[in-house]
Amino acid sequence: MNTIYLPARSADDWRPFLAEPDKQWKTGYSARTLAYCWQEADGFPACVRQAFDNSDSATFKHIEPLLAIPEHKVPLPGGRAASQNDIFVLAKSADQLVSITVEGKVDEPFDKRVSEWFQNPSAGKQARLEFLCSELNLPVDDVMNTPYQLLHRTVSAKLMARKFQAGIALMLVHSFSPEDRGFDEFARYAALFGIKAKKNNVHSAVQFDGLVLYLGWVQGDKHYLGR
Repeated sequence: MNTIYLPARSADDWRPFLAEPDKQWKTGYSARTLAYCWQEADGFPACVRQAFDNSDSATFKHIEPLLAIPEHKVPLPGGRAASQNDIFVLAKSADQLVSITVEGKVDEPFDKRVSEWFQNPSAGKQARLEFLCSELNLPVDDVMNTPYQLLHRTVSAKLMARKFQAGIALMLVHSFSPEDRGFDEFARYAALFGIKAKKNNVHSAVQFDGLVLYLGWVQGDKHYLGR
């Protein structure tokens, strides 16, 4: 994987990194909406900052981004397809580094549930699912009704934390859906970690050796749906 990244001068600079730019880069779609929201922010977008302030964790009260990489791919075992995260953010809070993966949404679903993705499983899918569940300390049977996308986005945050030797990992859903589509599925996923999820908040999910994992849901500024 090439480790050289070019700075973005505008939201349009995010477009070439999409998997399908002609389909995904449209007004009102999550990729474009998310890009404009984050590109025009001074640090974290105000809505994200508010969710951090609502968290019970002191870690997120004085957190600042160090770098953000759009459409960042995190390799996973069990096949050639990587987890393509809408944004990867490396942040700092006090003397700790924080790894954040951001999943942008408007009205699109979280893709297939694990039970659908795992139909007629290959050896690669078997290896990947076992890896994801092992990284999250979740039994395979418990995640079958969970959107597969939530699993690999969360593990991406943890793997990037390990790469940067960060003590904190966060998987953040940044939703611009007027109806908060997908929140119920997110809440059911969070419940696997004993979390009662709230909108515009960040919750501690599980603590590993030297690493704390968080999950969060942010309601984005609907103004950006028209950009």
